[in-house]
Formats: sequence, C-alpha cells, structure tokens
Amino acid sequence: MISAGDFRNGVTFEEDGNVFQIIEFQHVKPGKGAAFVRTKIRNVISGAVVERTYNPTDKFENAYIDRRDMSYSYNDGDMYYFMDNETYEQVPIAEADLPESFKFVKEDMTVKILSYKGKVFGMEAPNFVELKVTATEPGVKGNTATNTLKPATVETGAEVRVPLFINEGEIIQIDTRTGEYMGRVQG
Repeated sequence: MISAGDFRNGVTFEEDGNVFQIIEFQHVKPGKGAAFVRTKIRNVISGAVVERTYNPTDKFENAYIDRRDMSYSYNDGDMYYFMDNETYEQVPIAEADLPESFKFVKEDMTVKILSYKGKVFGMEAPNFVELKVTATEPGVKGNTATNTLKPATVETGAEVRVPLFINEGEIIQIDTRTGEYMGRVQG
C-alpha cells in the first residue's frame, strides 16, 4: 500500500481498477483547511493524462509494471509477434497497442514489453537505433554549411529528416522518442 502523502514521480498505483503513473505531484498546505496532494497522472494502459487531487492519507495498492526484454519477430496482418528472450514464448500485440516509436524497430531488435498482471499493454523501443537509409535524394558535395534537411526513408519504412549530405546506404542514428536524426554511424 502507498499513501498519497508518499507519492513521487514515476510511482505506479492502482485506483478503481486502473493503473496510474505519477508524472508530477505537489504537496499543498493552504493557510486554511487541510493539506492535499495535487497530481498529474497517466493511465498506463490507455495513455490518458488527468489531473487529480488527493487527501494525503488516501491509500492505494502499489502496481508493479513488468518490463521484459523481448525480440521483435514478425507481423501477421495487424498483429505483431515478440519472442521472450528467456522462455522463447511468442507474445502477440495488436498494432493499435504499439507506440509511434515502433516504426523504428526492425526484426530481431530487442524491445521492452510492458504488462500488468499478465496483460500486455505496450512496448518501449530502445531510445536510440541505428538504421540504414534506403531512399533519399543524392547528397551534393559541399552541402554541409546549412541546417537544411531532406526526407529519407530508412530500412523499417519510416521517414526521417536528415541533413543534405546523407546518401542512400549510409547508417544513421535516430532518437526513437522524437524521431530525429542524431548522427551518422561510422562503419
């Protein structure tokens, strides 16, 4: 059990059958009246963010989110299959439950699969991935002085904005949280 007075950023708890993670919290002690805890919480399963206030003595069950390393195996229609690296068990996840960052994940890449009480509800891609550029306009020698970007398609089919000097076949690093080009990989 955890009381609202013990809330900290990142803590997960269960309330009314839902699992919430604290994004922000603030203990407020007004001049008049009782103290309270103002929070901004995210429903871990649906992703919805709400603001709520709690009495510091309110108690909640701790919610333990299971994060397991799994390898992306393949997709079959709108179902994507991940293999547990320890048990070799296949776990299917619907396309709708995958985050935007999944477009940077290629086969055999290790990701974190999130579950609560055995129910899988999401996936976390690695923060940085290295992918090969499969299509872009050719780079022109000398185009390094400006911050101009051009579209490039990487091996997963995702489109990224890259500097003008990047050519097809080069391997680049991408931040999956923002979808931004981070740099060229020497190799």
